Amino acid sequence: MKAIVYPHYGSPDVLQLKEVAKPTPQDNEVLIKIHAASANPLDWHRMRAAPFFVRLGDGLLKPTNPRLGADIAGRVEAVGSNVTEFQPGDEVFGDISAGGFAEYVCAPTNALALKPIILSFEQAAAVPVAALTALQGLRDKGQIQAGQKMLINGASGGVGTFAVQLAKAFGAEVTGVCSTRNVEMVRSIGADHVIDYTQADFTRDGRRYDLIFDAVGNCSAADYMRALSPNGICVVAGFTTMSRMIFQVALLGSLVSKTGNKKIGAMLATVNKQDLDCLKELLEAGKVVPVIDRCYPLHEVPEAMRYLEAGHARGKVVITMDHSIPR
Repeated sequence: MKAIVYPHYGSPDVLQLKEVAKPTPQDNEVLIKIHAASANPLDWHRMRAAPFFVRLGDGLLKPTNPRLGADIAGRVEAVGSNVTEFQPGDEVFGDISAGGFAEYVCAPTNALALKPIILSFEQAAAVPVAALTALQGLRDKGQIQAGQKMLINGASGGVGTFAVQLAKAFGAEVTGVCSTRNVEMVRSIGADHVIDYTQADFTRDGRRYDLIFDAVGNCSAADYMRALSPNGICVVAGFTTMSRMIFQVALLGSLVSKTGNKKIGAMLATVNKQDLDCLKELLEAGKVVPVIDRCYPLHEVPEAMRYLEAGHARGKVVITMDHSIPR
């Protein structure tokens, strides 16, 4: 089968399309014929080993697993001996951690759910990492409640577009922050108010929010403090630099949270079938719709990663396989 591999860390130039062995599922795994995958910032962070601590988990000198791509959607082709919840022919989607930029992959069943019937493979592949991050950030870390005033920084990105729609589904009054070219798009997916960050600074305009969900991570702890209501919560799910994340969120944010009623904290999503099933229900009900910026074929993954790294993607960047079936 064909797969994208990166034998060493570096720019998108290190990504290579190669013929590799087709995997065989273990007892608790299924073999999936991938029809679409999607790229996430985590992919290029791993590709470049940036920040450096990525090497602690992925390999100090070179990647121990030279495969990228967490989000996938496809059809089950074979199942392991202990698998009962899926069978060959099932259409599935999920977060498999790595190996999605390929024609086939084996994945554990707890990382998968049945694909929403109303979604194409491309749409379904756009969901898992970004939507799980938004769902867990809002519901679990942010403790979102109906009627709250909340702000989403980075509302036009992969995570942000899901956060806007999920926040509306939870009943919040949503303000989205994005660039000029994305204002209408963010409004079209449900935001009640939109702030163009090139024209205004939400941390200094005097408005206060019960919940801030930051998918960008370009603010200081003092910025969040100014923009939070007296008992407000700020959840940071992205970062521009590791030093900002460590100093502003982990250190100052922790201090703020321990000494006052305002809370500032970071979060990292974890995959679980229960939350994938929750997203499936929301997607099938039409309460959440994936926003796809553009699609690239498998052999153009290096170009897709360059585009994603530039930081201007509107929604998700999707990778399609040559054997994808038009839906």
